[in-house]
Amino acid sequence: MSVACQNLKYLRKQKGWTQQEFADKLGIKRSLLGAYEEERAEPRTEVLELVSDMFRVSIDDLLRRDLGSQKDNFLEKRRQQKLGNSRQQIEFVPVKAAAGYLAGYNDDEFIEELNTFTLPMLGAGHFRAFEIAGDSMLPTPSGSVIVCHKVDAWEDIRNNETYIVVTSREGIVYKRLLKSNRSKGKITLVSDNPQFEPYSVGMEDVLELWQSDAVISKTGQQSRLSVNHLADMVSHLQDQVSMLKKKIRD
Repeated sequence: MSVACQNLKYLRKQKGWTQQEFADKLGIKRSLLGAYEEERAEPRTEVLELVSDMFRVSIDDLLRRDLGSQKDNFLEKRRQQKLGNSRQQIEFVPVKAAAGYLAGYNDDEFIEELNTFTLPMLGAGHFRAFEIAGDSMLPTPSGSVIVCHKVDAWEDIRNNETYIVVTSREGIVYKRLLKSNRSKGKITLVSDNPQFEPYSVGMEDVLELWQSDAVISKTGQQSRLSVNHLADMVSHLQDQVSMLKKKIRD
């Protein structure tokens, strides 16, 4: 029995790809991939090289190791090794991966494929980083990376703190949050830029909530706003928050 053929089938199934999808990624015909998986043909070197790059596994391992055996479960070992490399691995969700994240936020394999980095000043813990786009949170510029820790309960939300909010309708947004005293399952999302109106969402629509711990931005991304403009924004924001708090109390 060809170990390489077994491994191709195992890796494809781990990704949940059909034979056609995997064949398209490899640039070969589906019938040829079927021949490989059914051991009617041996995978060509160029195909093994593509699989090696795609799954970050050596060609030697593809040819000699049964990656799917309980004794030698390659993907699980790689995941554990990755987690053990540092006290903290921060998964990074770029803007271009936002749509994929909405579908894969609860999929361990999708999260495993995200790039990671570390920030020693955060210490141990589970963190995730999201790139933001748009001007709604100025003076935090578009393109900034928000590093966060997960919040699981409405009770743990802190008023007027900033969060990454993931919802199926709005996608991934970065906002300041206010809790409603009248409705326990409702939060108001407030932009730091007063040109954007606050809006409310029910917690049943929230897929994930991450409280921000750090903001990373390039020097060249910093907003060139005048002192007067910044003062106006702060004053507007304070008025906005005071008004919202009054509404919530009422």
